[in-house]
Amino acid sequence: MMKAEHPVGLSPSAVAAADDPTTPAPRTEASTAQRLRTVVDAEHGFVWRTLRRLGVREADVEDAVQEVFLALHRRADDVEVGNERGFLFRACEFVAMRARRTLARRRESTDVEPAAPEAPREDSPDHALGRAQTLERLDRVLDRLDDDLRSVFVLYEIEELTMNEIAHLLAIPLGTVASRLRRARKSFLTHARRDEEEHG
Repeated sequence: MMKAEHPVGLSPSAVAAADDPTTPAPRTEASTAQRLRTVVDAEHGFVWRTLRRLGVREADVEDAVQEVFLALHRRADDVEVGNERGFLFRACEFVAMRARRTLARRRESTDVEPAAPEAPREDSPDHALGRAQTLERLDRVLDRLDDDLRSVFVLYEIEELTMNEIAHLLAIPLGTVASRLRRARKSFLTHARRDEEEHG
């Protein structure tokens, strides 16, 4: 019986991998680009809403969205397929934190009040005003939450993710999610009442 010979330069394990149709193909620039396009199409709305609720002004949010997806582009090879949303959320937290600090410094130097959120043009004037005031109040209250509580609150109450999904997304235990959510709700209600007293 003749012994099978392996191609020069390839180990038996490499040959087995080449013959196995389930072995993932090496990533190429084209496959990475297609993956990124798919992620952008699927997650653009999630990233936009997350950045807004994490404190990025509407006037700055599109630039922030670009920053988040550029971060994914730079780190694409380090992000496992299927874990893109978790990476995007963590990038949103970093970009939003930097944006809030920049805005705070800008307010200190200019003492200018932040602009109210813009309302969609198709809304009636009364509805648009009410919606803008509601979003402005929501942003003020969320700004008063601690960052870790704010993240869980936004994901559960606004994005409507389950606690299991949030635990996976943030890479924290389920019990931690539940604890932060309880504290976030309590803090949110306290600050909402305070905002009502201050702004009517």
